[in-house]
Amino acid sequence: MKNKMRLAIKTSTYGLLHVIVAMLVAYALTGNIKIAIGFGLIEPVIQMIVFSVHEYVWEKNKIYI
Repeated sequence: MKNKMRLAIKTSTYGLLHVIVAMLVAYALTGNIKIAIGFGLIEPVIQMIVFSVHEYVWEKNKIYI
């Protein structure tokens, strides 16, 4: 149970960190806080989808290095 709780907290904090970094990068590039917030919220979701597709392709094709 302790490991599951630790994993949940670690995953949540990493997700939050990902959103913050995405927002900071977007703000540094645009200087617009609204665009930065939008990008910071959308990019991690897209990244999750891309990661899932990536994993599926690797598993389906049994790519091993």
